Amino acid sequence: MRLLICLLVLISTSLHGQESKTFTLRTIAFYNCENLFDTENDSLTFDDDRTPDGSYHWTQERYRKKVENLSRVLAQIGEETSKTSPDVIGLCEVENRKVVEDLVHHPNLLEKGYEIIHFDSPDERGIDVALLYKSSSFLPTSFKSHRLLLFDDMGERKYTRDQLVVGGIMDDEELYFIVNHWPSRRGGPAKSQPFRVRAALLNKRIIDSVRTLNPDAKIIAMGDLNDDPIDNSLKVILKTKAKANQLDSVSLFNPMESLFRKGIGSLAYGDKWNLFDQIFMTPNLVTKNREGLSFWKAGIFSAPFLKTEKGRYKGYPLRTYSGGTYTAGYSDHFPAYVFLIKEVE
Repeated sequence: MRLLICLLVLISTSLHGQESKTFTLRTIAFYNCENLFDTENDSLTFDDDRTPDGSYHWTQERYRKKVENLSRVLAQIGEETSKTSPDVIGLCEVENRKVVEDLVHHPNLLEKGYEIIHFDSPDERGIDVALLYKSSSFLPTSFKSHRLLLFDDMGERKYTRDQLVVGGIMDDEELYFIVNHWPSRRGGPAKSQPFRVRAALLNKRIIDSVRTLNPDAKIIAMGDLNDDPIDNSLKVILKTKAKANQLDSVSLFNPMESLFRKGIGSLAYGDKWNLFDQIFMTPNLVTKNREGLSFWKAGIFSAPFLKTEKGRYKGYPLRTYSGGTYTAGYSDHFPAYVFLIKEVE
């Protein structure tokens, strides 16, 4: 069933001065789950710390609490406006399909009707990306995992996450989602930047390939990019723009840049806020006359229960562990989301 809402004065000026129209509202979200591991030791990955005997003492009780916490967050992203949970959710830092299944089968999400698209990545720690979608909102017609090949200065392979591409139909339109988790800043931002540039190049290649097959395809990329919206991987490689009037045929719209320039972040480190969790899209989702599915607005979900309440890190995301101490939190990232709307005739 489609959720119909009446958007009155809020966006009337962008709708040619009309006082009100009725729209279908869709929420697209992304969340870094911060090490959603099961408790079993996988001999093929470096997951030993996330086992009962590991350094984090990762027990079934703690795992169940983690799943409960994350499912609570996912159920509430955008809910204040949409009155329901997101239609599509990109995830990263999930160990395998089983943990994602445990997530969607939790009572907080069970009745939402989420389906899963997931592939195992070759990441050394065993973490993957995945896509959740409501079958009532989105019908997948294609999906593929694209490998990101990286090599260090010695020519050694660096194993990292794949980029997941899912195409399908939403509200009678063809829509593609790309779920990312780009290489970390380990070793320093400058030293690791070439790896994220490579990730951005792969992302661009995927987008260009889809648009070659269908120039009218609407594409949304999301993920923990480990770069801010103003970094070269986005501004130079992907040619992202913050404003709709800056867009051209080769650029992409990144609403997260405007949020970042206002001081809004999705994670904090060293007394500095970063906005690594981003959602950007092709220009045909940002049209003045709002033809079909189109971008309405973006945000970072930072409800009070997601924040550390006191101390030096007051206001930061409430993590599962802080300095090696178990804090029973959620994630070291806040989720990102965008709203899409489509006029109901």
